[in-house]
Amino acid sequence: MTKASMFADYNLSTVQQRVKTENGVGKHGKAPARCVVTGGTGFVGQRLVEMLVERGAERVVSFDIVPSSEGVLKHKAVEYVVGDITDADAVSKAVEGADAVWHVAAAVGPFHPQPLYTRVNVGGTANVISAMRKHGVKRLVYASSPSTRFWNDYRDLDGLTEESLPEIPQKGYVAEYAKTKAEGEILVRQAILADDDFLAVACAPHTVYGPRDNLFLPNVMEACGTGKLRIFGNGQNRVCMTYVDNYCHGLILAEKALYKGSPALGKFYICSDGDTHLYKEGYVLFWDEIDRFAVGLGFPSVKAKVHVPKYLMLFLGYVCSFIGYLCGKVLKLNVFSVYMLTMHRWFRIDAAEKDLGYKPLVGYEEGREDTIEWFRQHWLPTYKKGTGGFLTGSLAEQSKRKIDIQTGSLHK
Repeated sequence: MTKASMFADYNLSTVQQRVKTENGVGKHGKAPARCVVTGGTGFVGQRLVEMLVERGAERVVSFDIVPSSEGVLKHKAVEYVVGDITDADAVSKAVEGADAVWHVAAAVGPFHPQPLYTRVNVGGTANVISAMRKHGVKRLVYASSPSTRFWNDYRDLDGLTEESLPEIPQKGYVAEYAKTKAEGEILVRQAILADDDFLAVACAPHTVYGPRDNLFLPNVMEACGTGKLRIFGNGQNRVCMTYVDNYCHGLILAEKALYKGSPALGKFYICSDGDTHLYKEGYVLFWDEIDRFAVGLGFPSVKAKVHVPKYLMLFLGYVCSFIGYLCGKVLKLNVFSVYMLTMHRWFRIDAAEKDLGYKPLVGYEEGREDTIEWFRQHWLPTYKKGTGGFLTGSLAEQSKRKIDIQTGSLHK
């Protein structure tokens, strides 16, 4: 089998092709021989599977409740397994024989039914840990979230380091997703304490973006496409971003830090685009970047429109949250979303740089333009105008599809 045919139907962006080449020449080291990625067909998981293979993994099990689709990596080293993270037997079979596990599978975002978060994010993590113990697998990288460290009163997180963030468990969380991801991380810590040979670390991105994004950009861009989206507040809120290849690079580096006596054991790290952001301290202005993405896709500029006061949006957010509560669903406009679109939330990545040796592979501007180009080619032709208003509660089609599949596991 030739190298070209081994990577058949490998659908990567221009920048990802460059990263693939660098991975192939060994610039970033070699991956473990036998790997498992839960959530392996998702936005992050799919790219992580690819990068592990690019870095020489001999066998990668991609485990996900969502079946693989066209355009996934078809390679002799990859085994796509359709399974539910809440099914302990299925998880056990997937984990058997692994050298390391990357636990990426999760119910992500605010739009799932409430019971699903505990079932997937806590119960699923417990299943992964149990399977690893059963089969003697010692190394786990837990894909966490910075929202586990957000204060529940929505105070700004303006350039904090990982060590200066609130510790978990907290008395309250900004969302059920954050709460259950924190509870999953606590299970990982407890497993480390219970077994000196169990080595694990938590690694998170912030506002991960890039080609094949199926949650953040599709939903925001659909709102931009209606022409009705307005900037909430003064539009000067600072955020950090993480190109998907940068986060996957951080996840792979995190596994290399799993050895006895490592300073990384049991710790929480954030990987972002770091000092490649437009502001070298490590951030961009959120609404400026939303505007660049929107204009890049041919949508109206949000900056050219009148801003909506934050207090008004919060009032509407509370109204929509109440309506959603009565209807048993989460509308796109709610209190959580208003705060996320108006607060400062960016982080310094000093600890990840020091302990993991992390540096972004792709600069922010390069990643942004690469993502815009991919969305132009692959997302824009399928975009249905008028479907993405914040007040309607409609989600991007690809987001809704995954949520429906995950929700189906509740009724089995």
